[in-house]
Amino acid sequence: MAAAPAVTALNGLKVTQAYLEGKAVKETKVLMAELCRQFYTLGWVSGTGGSIAFKVHDDSIPKSHQLILMSPSGVQKERMEPDDMYVLSHNGSVLSSPSAKPYPHKPPKCSDSSPVFLKAYELRDAGAVIHSHGIESCIVTMINPLSKEFRITHMEMIKGIKGHGYYDELVVPIIENTAYEYELTDSLAKAIEAYPKSTAVLVRNHGVYVWGDTWISAKTQTECYHYLFDAAIKLHQMGLDWSTPNHGPIQSARSSLRIAGESNLSVKAKKDNGDIDPFPRCIVLDIEGTTTPISFVSEVLFPYARDNVGRHLSLTYDTPDTQKDIKLLRSQVESDLEQGVPGAVPIPPDDAGKEEGHIWRTGYENNELEGIVFDDVPEALEKWHALGIKVYIYSSGSRLAQRLIFGKTNHGDLRKYLSGFFDTTVGNKKETRSYVEISESLGVDKPSDILFVTDVYQEATAAKGAGLEAIISIRPGNGTLPENHGFKTIKSFSEI
Repeated sequence: MAAAPAVTALNGLKVTQAYLEGKAVKETKVLMAELCRQFYTLGWVSGTGGSIAFKVHDDSIPKSHQLILMSPSGVQKERMEPDDMYVLSHNGSVLSSPSAKPYPHKPPKCSDSSPVFLKAYELRDAGAVIHSHGIESCIVTMINPLSKEFRITHMEMIKGIKGHGYYDELVVPIIENTAYEYELTDSLAKAIEAYPKSTAVLVRNHGVYVWGDTWISAKTQTECYHYLFDAAIKLHQMGLDWSTPNHGPIQSARSSLRIAGESNLSVKAKKDNGDIDPFPRCIVLDIEGTTTPISFVSEVLFPYARDNVGRHLSLTYDTPDTQKDIKLLRSQVESDLEQGVPGAVPIPPDDAGKEEGHIWRTGYENNELEGIVFDDVPEALEKWHALGIKVYIYSSGSRLAQRLIFGKTNHGDLRKYLSGFFDTTVGNKKETRSYVEISESLGVDKPSDILFVTDVYQEATAAKGAGLEAIISIRPGNGTLPENHGFKTIKSFSEI
């Protein structure tokens, strides 16, 4: 085995030959060779394709500076041996490479995915990355060649993905394939940054990259992702829609109208000349002032959060959710301070106080809160769902807050009619780019296939600028609109 005599890399320590041949490195190499054989039987690394990279766990070394072991390229993965692995420093420098084998073996070469792996380590502080060529991860990107995302919800195995539960919508970004894997690095980095909750990126017609805090997390999640990809493919073959809560039949608006016959809904869809006016493929709804009275947010949710923040933090401060909230809050405040937002003040360090958390969730769980929607909303959601129209929510509140409102309302659990939730991680609601992102993620043929309903003129204008159809909701308590605003207005969803 070829190796560098000594390289200063790890926390000021020298990587000596003795360290490279030590127990931690050897055990990781053995583990990787074993898993490559297992992954071969699963169809993830056949034909020498696919690859894996694990960090060498060492408590004395910060995770960001731990050694990286990486499988070689162009090697029969099921026949790999521990000494076939490359050893890299945290910044990608090769510290040790395998010795060449006699013909017909090719000369050793580090994985073509190494730049992509390093980017995942850099941006996600991962402990392991798995790149699979499993057929499920390839085909699922081909069902809708325009879609920039894979979305699925209400499947048990979603719980195996970090940060997700059964009721959550799992969203995996899809990037386009390139001739060489290293050319994927930039697009993968953009996808990782754009989807902070995702632990995977799909590559169209190619495969998937999955990362985790440890090799166990990466392996478990990769198994769950493949299960979900396979489930989506099979549901599609059965004519069922995997991206909706009840996985009902895939229906177009026209076919649903034919099934409905001369119902009130089909009559409303007819133009004066007798032609059918096609329904939108997707409807995106604002919450405050559109589905829900403004007063519910201002007079119920906000006061509840203010009055219960102390109790909530006392009970949950050390939980991952609350710590995550604190981190996000600090990030937002830092951004506000940099931009000179009026009223923004620095947040004290961790040991100086406690910050706000998932207060509303506690309220819903304790039956102290109930989401309020207008009476016409449930009937409209049910009708649109029957027509095969996918309905999404786009609100400045977090996805969690959105799910809470619709999960326990004065009309019951309405989440079964909703296909997904967007918050301001896709962008500000008054910026056109945000609606471009939504349009691209939903994979519609054209932006005008999406109808956006809001009570805010600036939001409707931004959506229209992205090519979406937009309607303004007129509800009790909503603000006034500019004269000659040019948008269709409705007082009830029954008018849509």
